[in-house]
Amino acid sequence: MLRLAVVAFVVLVLGVVMTMTGRGGGNFYVLTFVLAGAPMHEAATTGQFVLFATALAAMFVFQKHKTVLLPLALFMGVMTAAAAFAGGYFAYLFTGVTLKIVFSLLLVLAGILMLLPIKEHTTKPDRSGGYWGVKTANSVYYINLWVTVPAVLGTGFCAGMVGVSGGSFLVPLMVLGCRVPVRLAVGTASIMVAATALSGFLGHALHGTFNPAWALPIAGVAVIGGILGGRIALKTKPAYLKMLFALTTLVAAILMMLNALVSSRIAA
Repeated sequence: MLRLAVVAFVVLVLGVVMTMTGRGGGNFYVLTFVLAGAPMHEAATTGQFVLFATALAAMFVFQKHKTVLLPLALFMGVMTAAAAFAGGYFAYLFTGVTLKIVFSLLLVLAGILMLLPIKEHTTKPDRSGGYWGVKTANSVYYINLWVTVPAVLGTGFCAGMVGVSGGSFLVPLMVLGCRVPVRLAVGTASIMVAATALSGFLGHALHGTFNPAWALPIAGVAVIGGILGGRIALKTKPAYLKMLFALTTLVAAILMMLNALVSSRIAA
C-alpha cells in the first residue's frame, strides 16, 4: 500500500509537469513503474493506460482555450494510433533491456531537437505539391507531407513499442517539422497522446500484462495532474515550455539508460 501511495504521488507531479510540455508523461510513467519493481512489459502497459487518462483530461483543458489544431491532430493522430498498435503488439519480439535502450536513444534525440532554434513556417512554399495548409484564426501553417507522414508513422510505431504515447516525439515533430508554435503543438499533442496511448495499451493488453490494481487508482490521480498541468501551461511562456520539454526529456533518457545497464548486468 505504501509503495502504491508513493507511486501515485510521483505520478501526480509528473502529470502536471509532463502535461505542460504536451507529452503527457508516458516515458516517466514507464520509468516510475520500472523503478517500483514492475516488469518492463507490465510497466509499458500500465503506463499507456494511465497516460490515456491523463491526456484525455488535459485535452479538454486545451480545447476549451482553443490551443488545439484539430485537423492536424486528427491527421497525425490516426496514423500514430495505428502505428502504435503495431508497435505495442510486436514489442514482444524484443527483450526488456533492448526496449529500454531504444527508448533512451529516442529520448536523447527528441531532447536535443527541442533545443534547436525554431522559426514558424507561415510562408506559402514555392511548390504547392506535397504541402498542406492548416488554418488558424490568425495564420496558415504549411505542412510538408513528404516529411511528416513517414516521420509520424515511425514515431507512432516506436512509441507503441516502448510503451509511451509519442508526445515526446510528436511535439518536436510539430514544432520543428511542421513549424507550428509551441503552445499550439502542446495542445494539439494532447489529442494524439490520448489516441496513441489507448492504441498502444490495447496492443500490450492482448498479451495479458495489464494490472488493474495498480492502473486504476493511479489513473485517477493522473487525471488531476493532467487538469492542473494544462491550466498552468496556458499561463507559461512558450520559451519556458520548450526548455522544460528538452530538459525533462534528457533526464528521462539518462535515467532509463542507467536502468537498462543495471538490468543487463543482472541478466548476465
